[in-house]
Amino acid sequence: MRYNHSGNIPQKRHTIFKSPEDKFYYEQLFGTEGFHGISSLLYHIHRPTQIKSIGTAKDVTPKIAVEKNVTPRMFKGMQVTPEDDFLDSRKFLLVNNDLKMGLSKPRKSTDYFYKNAECDELLFVHEGSGVLKTFVGNLDFSTGDYLIIPRGTIYQVELHSENTVFFVLESHSPIYTPKRYRNEFGQLLEHSPFCERDIIAPTFVEPKDEKGEFLIKVKKENQITDFIYATHPFDVVGWDGYFYPYKFNIKNFEPITGRIHQPPPIHQNFEGHNFVVCSFCARMYDYHPLAIPAPYNHSNIDSDEVLFYTEGDFMSRNHVDLMDFSLHPGGIVHGPHPGAMERSIGKKFTEEYAVMVDPFRPLKITEEAMKVEDPTYKTSWLE
Repeated sequence: MRYNHSGNIPQKRHTIFKSPEDKFYYEQLFGTEGFHGISSLLYHIHRPTQIKSIGTAKDVTPKIAVEKNVTPRMFKGMQVTPEDDFLDSRKFLLVNNDLKMGLSKPRKSTDYFYKNAECDELLFVHEGSGVLKTFVGNLDFSTGDYLIIPRGTIYQVELHSENTVFFVLESHSPIYTPKRYRNEFGQLLEHSPFCERDIIAPTFVEPKDEKGEFLIKVKKENQITDFIYATHPFDVVGWDGYFYPYKFNIKNFEPITGRIHQPPPIHQNFEGHNFVVCSFCARMYDYHPLAIPAPYNHSNIDSDEVLFYTEGDFMSRNHVDLMDFSLHPGGIVHGPHPGAMERSIGKKFTEEYAVMVDPFRPLKITEEAMKVEDPTYKTSWLE
């Protein structure tokens, strides 16, 4: 992340800051990991602490169908059920103690505010467009955008279509860009497959100076609780720092290629504690005269591997539809489907796009996932 600032802020932090009408603005430190992690300072028209009431908590713990999985699996994302409500539409398919991931097909914009008080969120826009409205500004989004939303961000989602589809990942740790692509000052290096120009911060929006009853749904410990606040949460007159939501489009990822097949870490886009997120993008294939563009068989002994197919024709798999999830558990050898290796020889380019997540602790399979599983996948390598 890089430093950003928007709106009006005082010359020095933690000092008196008043409106033209001589009323105090109220400072808020917004960050994680105590006072050690990255943070921003927000300045509110009203105290951001004015709770009027707290409702009953709703349990949203994913129900586990398979605790210990060693089976290769395919889940048909097209069969995941849409829902009107943004939060109800989140169908988590795969979970462990570090993350949850799945699909969301909301049909309606949110008329409430939402805060995930436990997890950073990654929303990848498979289909649709809209506006992510937050207390530090707005982000227009469209197909191919990653939306990285730090925990604690208060936001709404305005949808421009009833056919919106998000790949959703919730992380119990902060989501960062890969450390190996940054220098000791945090700047992205010259050989990084993306740079700071590709990372889009929110556009500042004039603050809302409103009193009344404002519903913020707060998620923590797999529960969503309704909080009613006395003032509008988007009353921020200015902010600065390193901690804010942003977007990055998958088509701004510049693939790294070579004369022979390159391993998956070259596709890495983000990381959290015990997992990485990679972007497979349109790219030139390997250009050694005897190169085999298809990936070689591999075991991933120490991690599961999940691929979400979002655009194009994925060369190494047969019978894959868009929105499908493939899961290959750690320790079980996997590789191209029969015929895929042979078909790849001599090919020069691919138009495929996919999001890959490698968790370093085993994934559990939810009941939602089992509803949309393709039971024939595990034996689809037989010749």
